[in-house]
Amino acid sequence: MSHKLLAAALLLISLLAAACSQPTPPATTEAPDLTSYFPAPDTTQLQTGGVQMVPINTPKGRLNVWTKRIGHNPRLKLLLLNGGPGATHEYFECMESFLPREGVEIIYYDQLGCGNSDNPKDTSMWSLPRYVEEVEQVRQALRLDSSNFVLLGHSWGGILAAEYALKYQQHLKGLIISNMMMSIPDYGKYAEEVLAPQFKPEVLKEIRAIEARKDFQNPRYMELLLPNFYAEHILRRPPAEWPEPVNRSFAKMNQSLYVTMQGPSEFGVSGKLLNWNRVPDLPKLRVPVLSIGGKYDTMDPEHMRMVARKVQHGTALICPNGSHMSFYDDQPTYMRGLTKWLHAVDRGEKTVEL
Repeated sequence: MSHKLLAAALLLISLLAAACSQPTPPATTEAPDLTSYFPAPDTTQLQTGGVQMVPINTPKGRLNVWTKRIGHNPRLKLLLLNGGPGATHEYFECMESFLPREGVEIIYYDQLGCGNSDNPKDTSMWSLPRYVEEVEQVRQALRLDSSNFVLLGHSWGGILAAEYALKYQQHLKGLIISNMMMSIPDYGKYAEEVLAPQFKPEVLKEIRAIEARKDFQNPRYMELLLPNFYAEHILRRPPAEWPEPVNRSFAKMNQSLYVTMQGPSEFGVSGKLLNWNRVPDLPKLRVPVLSIGGKYDTMDPEHMRMVARKVQHGTALICPNGSHMSFYDDQPTYMRGLTKWLHAVDRGEKTVEL
């Protein structure tokens, strides 16, 4: 072989080696474009604006729960679990101002007994294990899986989301526990030792007297709680200025479900959740977890940081101006952190720096 041919061959070999050594570019995680996120409707089928009634099997037979999709992203679908227990999906509507532009598919879902879903009016149905199986049936019906399924639970929804993940995490891409401690006894202790002393002594005394009489329907109870508790630790705005989606959701609260699970008091829990504690099981969670809290929350923000440390791949987001509904009273911090975490998980990251 001539020197020229040998040089050419060596050059070709080096070029091929260099090409082979280049890393494979990662799969794109850019938000889908407008026509992908809002695809043209299938005109061969009746369209319902994303609403799908999901039939679920229960101990009382087949019932229906309401779901609604906004947008379409085959890689990133966020199913929302409302709090209360007994409120509705509607207080999550603020998410529409932030997540669609980030390409996140939103899925609203009213749990059984809530909002637009069937209400069997049977307290035996208000059961955490039954609700876990309900979420699993919803997942199957909506065809969510570990390639796209992110579950966000707020307040009571955080309990349900954690319980679901501990049984079915193989189906999750990520888990978000928003404004919920993972131990009800710890929550009761925080309410008693940290929140209650923040009241004026005369206000706390009157509240305690009403609770001692179990006179929870007394209008005076809410008169005391609204300015002294709700506006300080639930949503830090004057109640007259609370967002309309919050008021609309709370007005539809299923009191039977709330009292059965939580109990009638706003300080601690006396219902079915009284002894619920999953802190020892947090290390079992392998999926990426985002634990969100607020400085002024009804829930201990340090507990939320602890949750992120206990799970295998945890991230904490503590909103410095937020309370229990941080997605309203510290909206910039909440939404910025949430979207950054979602995109990172979509890229395959497990622990995210916010």
